[in-house]
Amino acid sequence: MTATTTPPTTLDGERTDLLAELAAARSALTTTVRGLGDEQAGERPTASALCLGGLIKHVAAIEEGWLRFVLEGPSALRYDLPDGVTWADLAAGTAREIPQWAIDNQNNFHMLPGETLAGILQRYEQVAVRSEEIITALPDLSATHPLPEAPWNEPGAAHSVRRVLMHVIAETAQHAGHADIIRESLDGQKSS
Repeated sequence: MTATTTPPTTLDGERTDLLAELAAARSALTTTVRGLGDEQAGERPTASALCLGGLIKHVAAIEEGWLRFVLEGPSALRYDLPDGVTWADLAAGTAREIPQWAIDNQNNFHMLPGETLAGILQRYEQVAVRSEEIITALPDLSATHPLPEAPWNEPGAAHSVRRVLMHVIAETAQHAGHADIIRESLDGQKSS
């Protein structure tokens, strides 16, 4: 499946609703950083290791990855392990080598040296624009791909574009809730 199809002249109601819910969840997340500087966006004021900038980076990466999955299938979400490393080693923290995808995933939860909140928000906006282009151009939200092999995916499971969108919406909304708690812990402000 590719996104090189001719976009519909008007979006169907389901597609419009799903994109509107995703936009609302994105807005709920990004509103939590309004008025903050880079240092505050990187602070971790709760028992969690989460920070606001990291949450936005994580959600952008998740959305980008799942929309690549929509276009490319399971090869877009690869979870290869280094030779001689098992899932049990990785889970137990005893792996002799950590795969790059796992390192990247952990780094997405933090603001790294040189990163700015403005840059993170700009990247998230680019991901959002690309996601909407993809969803608008796809001919069928029922198109399905098998999930990649990973311990958290049921063997043989598949996801439709529709289900991917619902997952991205849920993930974004969940992290917007986390961000609300972090923001209130930072400076007492509520995002709404």
